[in-house]
Amino acid sequence: MTGSITKTPGTAASRASGRDPSVAGWRSTLERVDPVWIGGIFVLIALAVYAGSNPERRNFYNHFVWQADAWLQGRVAITYPVVEPFRNDYFQDVLPLSDQPGLALIPFPPLPAIVLLPFVAVFGLATDAALVAAVFGALNVGLCWRMIQGVTADRGAAVLSTIFYAFGTVAWYAAMLGSTWFLAHVLASTFLFVAISAALDAERSQHLAGRARLVLGVVDPRQFLAGLLLGVAALARLPAIFGAPFFVFVGGGGSLFRRAFSAGLGALVPVALLLLYNLAVTGHVFHPAYQYLYETEYSPRPELIHHGEWAIEDPRYLPQNAVIMLAWPPTTPALSADICADRSHPDFRPLPEGLGLIFDRDCPLVRPDPLGMSLLLSSPAYLLGIPGLLAMWRSGRRRWAAGVALAVAAIALLNLMHFSQGWVQFGYRFSNDFAPFAMIPVALGIALYGVRPVTVILVALSVLINAWGVYWGVTLGW
Repeated sequence: MTGSITKTPGTAASRASGRDPSVAGWRSTLERVDPVWIGGIFVLIALAVYAGSNPERRNFYNHFVWQADAWLQGRVAITYPVVEPFRNDYFQDVLPLSDQPGLALIPFPPLPAIVLLPFVAVFGLATDAALVAAVFGALNVGLCWRMIQGVTADRGAAVLSTIFYAFGTVAWYAAMLGSTWFLAHVLASTFLFVAISAALDAERSQHLAGRARLVLGVVDPRQFLAGLLLGVAALARLPAIFGAPFFVFVGGGGSLFRRAFSAGLGALVPVALLLLYNLAVTGHVFHPAYQYLYETEYSPRPELIHHGEWAIEDPRYLPQNAVIMLAWPPTTPALSADICADRSHPDFRPLPEGLGLIFDRDCPLVRPDPLGMSLLLSSPAYLLGIPGLLAMWRSGRRRWAAGVALAVAAIALLNLMHFSQGWVQFGYRFSNDFAPFAMIPVALGIALYGVRPVTVILVALSVLINAWGVYWGVTLGW
């Protein structure tokens, strides 16, 4: 694809792997397959895995189903607390209305509830929101494949990269679980992938045409669309809007100002609608439920938050949260719990053999910590993004490198300043917010080294670790 970073991966390492006849054979076969078919196969496999990973789908937290139901009944506030026939009296993150007993507001941006509207109109409160998350999660895998096609022409690297995103990141955990917070992550990723692809397409078409096609001499229509889609992603997950630097450096318009103005104008539309929605519903531009819940639901609970005097977004959280993101280990119940370590304990039983050491529900050697787990431990193939980013810079695509690095850094920084890092979870769920951007340098890192043992092992290890995490999430009822 002319105009993309397709020349970057043509290194000696990746070409060397092509000298193996068996490797050359599957590469040749892969090149002959229509990429649309490959994307479709990815979607079907991902859907089967995501839906099959959690067949019960308890929909324990389904705030957005209740929100969609409230809209269909002509109001914004949900009925709360309700005990039967459908329950929500145990919900966290709701703001009861003191002047309207039996009603409450939820603070989350409305996109997931909008998506669920047609389903709730048919199935009511029985709507399976978790299944909707699995479907959109599988669609995201196809969108990831499509995006990577605009980044590298190395079909093998694109396949391995897509496998990594689908099953080697916490995108799998989010899609198979599909509870309130994870459904929001899934839908934000959907629109981020489409937005990034729109920007890549805008730059490529501009390169082919030789000049930008502008409206009123300033606005590039495709870049405007990319920005619009970015804004829509923020209607599911607010941190998504901090991916804006990518669209300043990458896309159509022909100059930094035109790219930024076109994308910014597009993003302004949904963001303005969100602020107007907040104003109409609460009387405030920014939803007050977040601060209320922080002060009443979280701050008094030291097991959830130790610094109630700090703000809900506070730079002082950065050091402790960075440890969770980059270095937090799993727990070791078999080494610490009395029931496992004390042989005189009446309920003691010997450690199980083989796989039981990591899968035994009662006394495993190692198990995920509900607080989270290091991104580098849960998805080690992300390390390939470092050489991928350097490859972009050295190949002359410095705009692209700057855009990706700033987008990932801005989103991560905002999330790291948040008082909570995603209790309860496997891995680091906030990484879903920047994963679509991070997949660009990861794909280029894989293309740089080629489909060789080092890249395959890193991706395979990531897949195995996330399969282990999904197992524990379902087993423990997270």
